[in-house]
Amino acid sequence: MEAEEDEDDGAVLVKAARWPLRKPVPLWARARLLVLIAGVWGALFWYSLNDPLVSWRDGLVMTWNSKWWLEVLFAAELLRQANYLLAEHWGTWDHFWVDLVFGQRRVRLSDWGRYRAKRLVAVLAAIALVAVVAGAAQHENPVAGLFSLPGQLVSVLGYVAYIIFIMAAIVLQFVAMYWFLSRGGIEVYFPDDIRTRFSHVWGQDAVLERVKESIVFLEDPGSIESKGGYVPGGILLWGPPGTGKTLMAEAVAGETGKPFVFVDPGAFIQMFVGIGPLKVRGLFRKLRKLAVRYGGVIVFFDEADSLGSRGMLSGGPAGGVFGDRAARAGGSPWAGGACHGGTYVSEDGLNVLLGYQRHTPLGAPTTVPESRRRVRDGGMMMGGMGGGGGMGTLQALLTEMSGLSKPRGFMNRVVRRGLGMKPKAPPKYRIMIMMATNMPNSLDDALLRPGRIDRIYKVGYPSKSGRVRTYQGYFDKVHHDLTPADIDKLATVTPYATGATMKDLVNESLIVSIRRGHEAITWSDVLEAKRLKDLGLPEDVEYVEQERHAVAVHEACHAVVAYRARKHLEIDLATIEKGGTYLGMVHSIKPEDRFTNWKSEFEADVMVSLASLAGERRFFGGDSSSGVSGDLESATAIASFMEAYWGMGATIASHAGARPVQPAGGQEGGGLLQGDLGKRVEQRLYELLEDTDALLAANEVEVMAVAHALESHKTLSGEDVEAVIEGKPARGVDGRIYKVAAFAEVFGAYHRRLLQAHRDRVKLSVSLPRPADWAPGLAGAAGPSNGHDHAPVRAAGAPDGPGSGGGPGPVVALPEISGGT
Repeated sequence: MEAEEDEDDGAVLVKAARWPLRKPVPLWARARLLVLIAGVWGALFWYSLNDPLVSWRDGLVMTWNSKWWLEVLFAAELLRQANYLLAEHWGTWDHFWVDLVFGQRRVRLSDWGRYRAKRLVAVLAAIALVAVVAGAAQHENPVAGLFSLPGQLVSVLGYVAYIIFIMAAIVLQFVAMYWFLSRGGIEVYFPDDIRTRFSHVWGQDAVLERVKESIVFLEDPGSIESKGGYVPGGILLWGPPGTGKTLMAEAVAGETGKPFVFVDPGAFIQMFVGIGPLKVRGLFRKLRKLAVRYGGVIVFFDEADSLGSRGMLSGGPAGGVFGDRAARAGGSPWAGGACHGGTYVSEDGLNVLLGYQRHTPLGAPTTVPESRRRVRDGGMMMGGMGGGGGMGTLQALLTEMSGLSKPRGFMNRVVRRGLGMKPKAPPKYRIMIMMATNMPNSLDDALLRPGRIDRIYKVGYPSKSGRVRTYQGYFDKVHHDLTPADIDKLATVTPYATGATMKDLVNESLIVSIRRGHEAITWSDVLEAKRLKDLGLPEDVEYVEQERHAVAVHEACHAVVAYRARKHLEIDLATIEKGGTYLGMVHSIKPEDRFTNWKSEFEADVMVSLASLAGERRFFGGDSSSGVSGDLESATAIASFMEAYWGMGATIASHAGARPVQPAGGQEGGGLLQGDLGKRVEQRLYELLEDTDALLAANEVEVMAVAHALESHKTLSGEDVEAVIEGKPARGVDGRIYKVAAFAEVFGAYHRRLLQAHRDRVKLSVSLPRPADWAPGLAGAAGPSNGHDHAPVRAAGAPDGPGSGGGPGPVVALPEISGGT
């Protein structure tokens, strides 16, 4: 029986549990209407006490009798809330009223219909409340009080208008100030205002094709939206300065026929908090209007790094297209190689490589501290301030770029809703956002996510073919005598030229041509312009004979070893004209675009650097100058990396993987060249120095020939250096005169006299031999190409010794000419 009772009880419980309970409501939602009715009743009671003859008791009785309908409303609302409270705890009760009593009679309304009905009831209730209060105040019925209310308001309109005017004046001061500060920095260009086209962008064909593709989707969005896709809304162009990012954006504006909005990098710099977000909202409000009017709009943020960072401690994009660059900036151990060694390393291993445990011995836990993790993930800001435009500016930009589609128009947003009408759906705003920066690692991760920036393109240095096309475009605008071979050669000797630097070089060549009185730009004008751009103006000093000869021999040794041993580079120019940080230099460039280096090539680089020491010892009787210090530093650095990092020495281990451990006692560890590694580096340098000396011994006449050409012309192009060494004619120098047998005898005597003066530390005035002294028949072909004569040159305060602080450069001596070692 108990089991049956239990079973019956369980059945009753199950049956009762079938009906869901009413959803509970908060206390304020349940009591607010009761509070409102009670407040109205209390206000009327308090108003009845204005008559001094009416007591509290009389006022309560009068209000209770005259406002009986308020008591009825209060009681009805109290019963309604009691009914709801019972339904929240007893499902059967809620089922009885909702399903059985009102289920067949309830009017089913949509969500929008219920919203409009609720608003109508609220408006009518507000009007009734005003009518009751007005009628009580005027001792009339509510209807008469409501209709007499406008007249009462007119009587106090002057005072109300005065109060409103004072408040409006105060508000308008701030409105005017913020409006004025939020202006500027944003320019709108319409299709007819921009003449730049894609045909004006040279040397960036690959990126240009992808940008054109995005423009096609902007012009014809149906081609991708009809297939379920969407139009890419954001493009980031990043790369070195001057590569054509802004020009490409300008060409996009000229080709599309859509309005182009240019945002100045400093537009969002703000004096007061809130100006930056205000400008962002105003900008996108303008963009939405232009997009609706013209079917699309393009906005271009130049130097986006000034806006797109949350702060100095933001991690920035550590992976993706910027991963390698971020690793290089952080001192990555694979920074010097072509293979990104971190792509297959575990997270703990990657933390070690990226330096999170820079001062932790190997084998210690690699957990990243919470504070460092917050910094790395961009969760901490410097001093509580945002980066770029200021606090809130980036956040406002992120919200506008991917926020909700906002309904447009005052009538749509305010008037239609005020009338209870459903607002129109917001249109599809076709806004293409383009950004350009040369500091992509400073951009916030949230800015670069798909949906905001969908396409990221690197606008790098143009390839050789791109440089040729760019030079052709700029040279076609001026008169010149250059051949296609000359333009190809110019593109070769300017491997890292950007569009801006190439345009500047052509313009500088034109200036040099005008200065020389030429009708058209010649090859010599181009070389002179390139020398001025690369090295700047030479200092207005002249060497004495011994100093000039020593510097010339020093640089000649560099040039000969570079020409004979270093086949992966070509000599660009050699000069003995003193600059700000060098006495002379030999500059080499890559003949083609390459991205890897080999052991033999690094060894050749070391030999070119050591050529100065070997040459000075050979040509100056075992003596050498302090000018080789920079060369020895370069040679030592390359040899150290070969032995310690690049696997090009006697061992395989890389020192980049072994972080220095702080020794006991707090003393710093020893230098890289201490111990066995230092011995290996020294042995490698000694072997290469012997090879360099042997190479110079076999090319002593060529060294002297280049030295004489440098003393005669001061600056030689790579073509001239080759002509001197090979004994063939060139546009600047005729190298055939140096293959005459008498040259070694004549120049040898000149060298020996200067060498003896160097040993005796005496001044000597001796003229530089002229080609007529040993080759009368070819003398006319070997004149100085830059107008310098061969007369002795004397100048007080000459530089302190030969050297090539500007780059690698070698020097050597001839057995029959040298003073012996």
